[in-house]
Amino acid sequence: MDPGPRAAPPATSRGPVALAALAAVLGVLVLGAGLFYRSPEPPAALFLTPSGSPSSAAPPLLHFAEASAFLARQPGFLGIVVRDRRTDAVWRAGATDHLTWAASTVKLAMVVSLLEQVRVGQVTLDAKARQQIADVLNWSSDAAADALWNRYDGEQMVPRFTGKYGMAKLAFQAGFPRRWGHMKCTPDDLLGLVGYILDKALPEDRTFLVDSMRSVGPVQRWGVWGAGPGQRPGNKDGWSIEPDGGSRHWVADSVGFAGPDERYLVAVMYHLPTSAGVAAAGIHAGAHAVSDLVATLFGAPVPAAVSVPDHD
Repeated sequence: MDPGPRAAPPATSRGPVALAALAAVLGVLVLGAGLFYRSPEPPAALFLTPSGSPSSAAPPLLHFAEASAFLARQPGFLGIVVRDRRTDAVWRAGATDHLTWAASTVKLAMVVSLLEQVRVGQVTLDAKARQQIADVLNWSSDAAADALWNRYDGEQMVPRFTGKYGMAKLAFQAGFPRRWGHMKCTPDDLLGLVGYILDKALPEDRTFLVDSMRSVGPVQRWGVWGAGPGQRPGNKDGWSIEPDGGSRHWVADSVGFAGPDERYLVAVMYHLPTSAGVAAAGIHAGAHAVSDLVATLFGAPVPAAVSVPDHD
């Protein structure tokens, strides 16, 4: 990690589709939690419009069939959701309904909330708080996130996350303290968050967040970063060892954007199998899998040219 000072935030001033019909249109096999395509090339209707009907506007840039095939080979629960901001069409594959520990991705929602609260005079951010926000975004500082959560009553922000930011399934987990690191959600929840930032946040806040996510430190240069430098990606990553079913396992999550004018919003969550272990090798495997999935989707070289964290 690079714990040195980072640029602080700027000063502030103010009817489901029937499965059989869908399969007929898309030509897909339903395997487990994802959709996988029979043909070697993805059909034009790969993206779905917000109403759930097939879209013919699927962009040629993205390699859906290859990404689906890569995803199908990974153990554990790996899910990805992508939205094209030009058409609002959405593609999803894998375990997108699996509630997965959100880890440090929640920090991004907390920063958005703080910036918005400042705009309406609900809170103030001194130089220390601004530096903590910068550290959260740049190298995912847990200490900075804890300090901000404690100082600004983080729990009271969560209804804003689940409502205004579209993170509908985000929830604290029973038996754990109600803090930022003890929540689960789905890739759709993370996609809602980054969609809010790109489509609804105030211009000053959006610019700050996009620039920060695009210039993260080495410890976060994986996940959506795997789209490759030509796509000018930005992301917020999360990684941690978590308990489920009486055992412990790694999670590796990434949410962000890639493409011209941040065209594509991408959210990936990976609940690794316990067989991956809880040593550093486990997060290496998880972060590389998430990165290679995104790289495959965007046609970037695999294995992806990314750096991955070596500890939680």
